[in-house]
Amino acid sequence: MAEIYYLILTIFSLSLGAVLGYFARQTIVKREEKELKEKLQKVKEEADLILREAERKRKKKEKEIFEKEEVLAKRETFLKRKISEIEKRELELKEEAEKINKEKEEIENLKTQIKERLEKISGIKKEEAKKEILKEIEEEIKKEATERIKKLEKEGEERFQKRAREILASTIQRLTLPVVQETTTSTVLLPNEEIKGKIIGKEGRNIRTLENLTGVEIIVDETPETVTISCFDPIRRQIAKLALEKLIKNGRIQPAKIEEKVEEAKKEINQQIKEAGEMAAMELGLVGIDPRLLQILGRLKFRTSYGQNVLLHSIEVALLASALAEEIGANALVCKKAGLFHDIGKAMDLQVEGSHVDIGIKILEKFGVEKEVIDAMKSHHEEYPYESVEAVLVQVADQISGARPGARKDTLENYLKRISELEKIALSFPGVEKAWALQAGREIRVFVRPEEIDDFGARKLAREIAKRIEEELNYPGEIKVTLIREMKVVEYAR
Repeated sequence: MAEIYYLILTIFSLSLGAVLGYFARQTIVKREEKELKEKLQKVKEEADLILREAERKRKKKEKEIFEKEEVLAKRETFLKRKISEIEKRELELKEEAEKINKEKEEIENLKTQIKERLEKISGIKKEEAKKEILKEIEEEIKKEATERIKKLEKEGEERFQKRAREILASTIQRLTLPVVQETTTSTVLLPNEEIKGKIIGKEGRNIRTLENLTGVEIIVDETPETVTISCFDPIRRQIAKLALEKLIKNGRIQPAKIEEKVEEAKKEINQQIKEAGEMAAMELGLVGIDPRLLQILGRLKFRTSYGQNVLLHSIEVALLASALAEEIGANALVCKKAGLFHDIGKAMDLQVEGSHVDIGIKILEKFGVEKEVIDAMKSHHEEYPYESVEAVLVQVADQISGARPGARKDTLENYLKRISELEKIALSFPGVEKAWALQAGREIRVFVRPEEIDDFGARKLAREIAKRIEEELNYPGEIKVTLIREMKVVEYAR
């Protein structure tokens, strides 16, 4: 009986185990199916994400390709237009060549006829007649060719002048810069007359300390509530002005406080110089320029030329030159850099000897600026020959910026006086026929009588005129003396 009981219990346990195993397997299968579905969903989502990203990249690539195709299409149109112009010009030249060949044939026929007639009616030998005829024909052809060349040159010059005017007008219209003037002041306004005594100090101690620390001359005269700061260096003058304003605001003026405020002013001015150079480069979109070079460029913020701020003038020249370059297909980036740095020598011309052009060349070479940029900037006052079309564009942009109405603050009276004094000095020398002052008095051209002044005397006279100008006139920068000795012989055919 017990065995039957154990048998039944065993069968029941096995049945129960089988049932439980079945349900366990079903549970595991369902869980695995669920996990598989979740994985499939995740994979599907990742696949959708990859597809969307691929679609975005495809559209972006298509857009880039479309833009490049547009650029290429524009270039193709431009090249086709240029090729058309060249083909038209070639056709014109071909027609001209055909006309010349036809005329040559007519001349040959005429020469043959003349030769035959001469042989018949004269006893001149064949070789002699040939020489005479050839001489006459050669002179006639030369005359005809010269007249034709002059005519073509005149037509070409008129066409080029018209195109040049269109380019200049278009460029200046695109730029439309405001007329900005900024002059460095050397006057400090005082809150009252009593402050003058504090500025001077006991036995002049304060004013001497301020002058020694800043390198300027401070003039305290009878002008009410005003102190004048005098110095050729605009940065020193600006430091002294800022330091004096700080001292006046502080109220305590004594040597220790003066030294403290001068140091503060120097730091502020140096920071302003740095920011000015960086802002100029940023405004023009120029990157990768040596920070030390931008520091020197920023000094031009405190430099003026005939009332025109030199840094603003340099930015304007850069914009004008690059716009002109874009119009005629020159290198706009080279023009922009050369325009920005063309007057950088003026930042150091009070510390270094030489013209601001030569100083600027040395500065740019020191900081590794591209040779084509240096070549483009060094000719803006015609001290060096033009080595590229970019050099011509920078010189043109410099003249436009300086000559436009309101750009420079020089009065008509001072301008005429300076021009008159320059010409008067040159005309005072014996042998001088005419003298013209050019470029707002930065150059004087002297014409001498060749029968009175020889080549050696011309060199000597140019040095004497330059020396006399240095001794008698006050002027900013340099004045170029160009002496011209020319012999002309004129005859008339009647």
